[in-house]
Amino acid sequence: MSAVTIDAATEAKVRAIVADCLDMEADDIEPTALFTEEYGADSLGAIEMLAGLEKAFGVTIEQSELANMIHLRAVLDVLSQAEAR
Repeated sequence: MSAVTIDAATEAKVRAIVADCLDMEADDIEPTALFTEEYGADSLGAIEMLAGLEKAFGVTIEQSELANMIHLRAVLDVLSQAEAR
């Protein structure tokens, strides 16, 4: 069962976490823009994003999911399937 319901408030919170990790404004992040190719994200930023999501939503996300977290929409998909701690 999903630990996190994806609604407008959740998306805004995720967008803020992602923006912080990418050192960008939240409104500048497009739902399907690739973090690495379009925003210059690196592996450290990805780990920070994963940790931020886990802390903010009280879930555990496997590090193997990092490869799937390529843009905002994908992050929301991974989060919706994360297990509650």
